[in-house]
Amino acid sequence: MRSHYEETWDLDVFFAGGSDSPQFAKHLQSIKKQLVQFEEEIENWKIPTTGQDTSLLGLLEEMQEISDNTGQAGAFVSCLQAQNSNDSKANELRGIVTTLQAKLDSIHTLFDEKLSAIEENVWLSLLERPDTQEIEFVLNEKRKQASEKLPKEQESLIHALSVDGYHGWGELYDTIVSKIKIPFEEKGEKTELSVGQAANKFSSPDPQVRQQIFTAWEKAWEQESDLLADTLNHLAGFRLSVYNQRKWDDFLKEALTYNRMSEETLNVMWEAISDHKQPFVDFLYRKAEILGVEQLSWQDLDAPIGKANKAYSYQEGADFILKHFSEFGDDLPRFTEKAFEERWIEAEDRPGKRPGGFCTSFPNSKQSRIFMTYSGTPGNVSTLAHELGHAFHSHVLEEVNPFNRDYAMNVAETASTFAEMIVADASVREAQNEDEKLALLEDKIQRSVALLMNIHARFLFETRFYEERKNGIVSKDRLNELMTEAQKEAYGDALKEYHPLFWGSKLHFFITDVPFYNFPYTFGYLFSLGIYAKALKEGKSYEKKYIALLQDTGSMTVEELAQKHLNVDLTKKDFWEQGIQLCIQDVKEFMHMTRKA
Repeated sequence: MRSHYEETWDLDVFFAGGSDSPQFAKHLQSIKKQLVQFEEEIENWKIPTTGQDTSLLGLLEEMQEISDNTGQAGAFVSCLQAQNSNDSKANELRGIVTTLQAKLDSIHTLFDEKLSAIEENVWLSLLERPDTQEIEFVLNEKRKQASEKLPKEQESLIHALSVDGYHGWGELYDTIVSKIKIPFEEKGEKTELSVGQAANKFSSPDPQVRQQIFTAWEKAWEQESDLLADTLNHLAGFRLSVYNQRKWDDFLKEALTYNRMSEETLNVMWEAISDHKQPFVDFLYRKAEILGVEQLSWQDLDAPIGKANKAYSYQEGADFILKHFSEFGDDLPRFTEKAFEERWIEAEDRPGKRPGGFCTSFPNSKQSRIFMTYSGTPGNVSTLAHELGHAFHSHVLEEVNPFNRDYAMNVAETASTFAEMIVADASVREAQNEDEKLALLEDKIQRSVALLMNIHARFLFETRFYEERKNGIVSKDRLNELMTEAQKEAYGDALKEYHPLFWGSKLHFFITDVPFYNFPYTFGYLFSLGIYAKALKEGKSYEKKYIALLQDTGSMTVEELAQKHLNVDLTKKDFWEQGIQLCIQDVKEFMHMTRKA
């Protein structure tokens, strides 16, 4: 292992010069030309009338090339915006890429409509060809989805209008957040923190720091709440208008279709979680008791427990991840070391970065880039492992047909959560003393609380908001009420003070690329617990089976994936309950340790 890993990423390997890159400007021009040419080809494409027609495969290959080029551009701009929220040129480039993506979506619509017009007997003959059999699932999926949409002219119009009427609202949110500063005073020194820096302060062991940050946090979001409410309402309104035109009664339809899962699976998952909330409510009350308060408030949820406040330097965090990844196989640590050495990760703690973390793929370069703000907490180390799991998922998919690489968010969270659990469990095992073990165990449980309670609150809020939005604009005050109600229900009324403006401070509600950016996290968490249990049982030999599962994530439904690789039925409660019980075991150990103490 290298003696020193840099905390900033390398973007110049893709396009030198950042947002002023001449190379990137040429790349965008190239995509524009490709789109014009490809659209003409699709318009002139004669719908196959026999199974011997070979034109389909050529168009598919060309489509994949353009999609990769556009994906490369989108990833680059996302990185530029994240590393410097004040980069106005990057924001301009985002508008250009969004326009290109909308054009590509319109071409996809035209192509898919022609697929749906192919006679059934001809279609079946085409799928029997060796060159299409491998991507049969994806082709059938495209054909079915086309049949559920509007005629191509109307769908193309929707895509064109979405640039300013839909994605524009998402971009406005980014602009609003980039201007927010959180005042903070420590040891007599006053500073202004970015949203990302301020969020890290919620993990402070000092209750006065947490209270100071939360008060300033609420005030900062409240000052922008009118704009944020308008943004959220118009974003949702655009989406609902499109659904209405398509005659889609269920606003979850797009999210479920995108995630390749049934509503039955989703409902059973939430039912299982709701049935087993009490141990986590008990945990929250025990944590409050340890912190010396009657009930936790929102700002206390991430407060550390225990006297051990271990901080990992970036290098120590990287070494820890590599060490424990190697216990589960050889491919994962080999890939991870490459990511560290080649500077795939932006982790530096500095002003001006956007909040949160993500992993994005550069398809042309067969690389990923990871973004986060690293401040040395065990949670930061777990987050880093989480994002490396995403990158590994993209890496192993390079071996499959390009059309089978497009996996949905719920299974995307599987690989990331699996990697995160390796690190979280190792941290608890390697604790130097009881205090440190308690602190790390609590940090691990806190992720269960986040995924089984916080995400549940997001889902409850968002579904209820969309239901009310059907009847018109939902006021800022009503948004606060809906959020508070959802948090009380999801947390079993265990908190003293909630975060009513969470609908404004959480980026996920404003993401336009993926609808309902909430439940896939919980799905991935519980699904990965089943995989993790098998990995623990089988050791390093399980890595090949794990990779095989990941390589199937883009070519079947989640129900089929679970049946094939885990031999389980996702529409039955017992699968979900098994995963929840593993989380409850951590809670039981915590309760025992704190009772003993």
